[in-house]
Amino acid sequence: MATSNGSNGTNGAQGNARDVPSTDPAVYAEYEKKWSSVPQDEAGWLQRAQEVADVLAVDAGVRERENKSPRAEVALLKHAGLLKLLGPKKYGGGEQPWSVGYRAIRKVAEADGSIGMLLGYHLLWSTTANVVGTPEQADQVQKLVIENNYFIGGAVNPRDSDLAIKSDGNNLVFSGFKHFNTGGVISDLTVLEGVYEGTQHHIFAFAKTNQAGIQFSHNWNNIGLRLTESGSVKIDNVSVPWSDALGWDVEKKEPRSDVLLLPFASLLLPTIQLVFSNFYLGIALGAQDYASRYTVKDTRAWPFGGDNKEKATDEFYILERYGNFHAHLRAAVALTDRAGDQISQVYAKYGGDLANRAKLGARERGEVAEWVASAKVVTTDTSLRVTAGVFEVTGAKATSQRVGLDRFWRDVRTHTLHDPVAYKNRELGRFQLLDEIPEPTWYT
Repeated sequence: MATSNGSNGTNGAQGNARDVPSTDPAVYAEYEKKWSSVPQDEAGWLQRAQEVADVLAVDAGVRERENKSPRAEVALLKHAGLLKLLGPKKYGGGEQPWSVGYRAIRKVAEADGSIGMLLGYHLLWSTTANVVGTPEQADQVQKLVIENNYFIGGAVNPRDSDLAIKSDGNNLVFSGFKHFNTGGVISDLTVLEGVYEGTQHHIFAFAKTNQAGIQFSHNWNNIGLRLTESGSVKIDNVSVPWSDALGWDVEKKEPRSDVLLLPFASLLLPTIQLVFSNFYLGIALGAQDYASRYTVKDTRAWPFGGDNKEKATDEFYILERYGNFHAHLRAAVALTDRAGDQISQVYAKYGGDLANRAKLGARERGEVAEWVASAKVVTTDTSLRVTAGVFEVTGAKATSQRVGLDRFWRDVRTHTLHDPVAYKNRELGRFQLLDEIPEPTWYT
């Protein structure tokens, strides 16, 4: 891949960032030595994710209010090795299945929804070539990302007009504008996606972020997920070698039918939809834990109910609400883990070899997508209800900005608008009533 420059990837796109307030990676420098090697098994990776969550939890509310570009937080993910979790061991990765990746995303999101989301998007982009590229391209991308410890952002927002792609001899040239580009400002590589001129064919490719043609607007100031740097970006004549066009025949300048074949090439969509569900769920679990600790320590019993209690933790309505939250979150965890197992199994069964990819049928792909859709519906409903409902069991003082309980609701409310969950319900309804599997789309 032409994007490699031998850097360790610590500073990302510093030259592109203008004078934007950023967190200082030096605050987490001690963890580079502490986590000098990557974990070796599932338990180790989940423990590492927990350790990262513990670090982030200390000042998550303060950092969220300050809304600085999260260079330090991305450096922490790099020190922890979490960016390498899914990559092959031969290059220094963890070679874990998506089921473990999803649980790591969820664990980080319990402490900080923004950083859980950034980890999730990176893991998706880091495996893009595994799905829409040749095995050789997938190997090149994995080597590049893992050996340099790169963090990846993506200029891939289907709601906007596609980037226009022209050919300039041996290179592709991308140009256009995206309203959303998660993690771009603090990334080392950016995933570009657009339509090749004169065709309806899409092309994915990676480009170094720190270049003049990638121009960030630095305009992400939304109510939630404030540290995700999901603002807009202009792509202005960014050149990428034709050889980096994932799944394309360089000589014929056309998609390779043995690579970009459905249903396998459409697996990125349910994969990232389940990324969403896992950080929604992580945020909700974090809200439950945060609120529980507040209730035990600070919430007062209500003295005018006629059945007065000494402590808030003896109040019937408080116990009932926490019990109900706990039950629904347990159910959401079980469903989401089951969906993660389904994703992992389909990649294990059909990934890698091109002949093997061709064996995945539309029905099997569709049934996996409906497991993911089910998780999306349940985690959306549950996370919104829990993150709003915790105020009922913490009390009026818990609305103080000093407490910071509101960040959990603001985070899930922001991203659950990504694509209307009503369409997931309709999709599942057609599956149940008519036994129709969904057609692959940018959101299914």
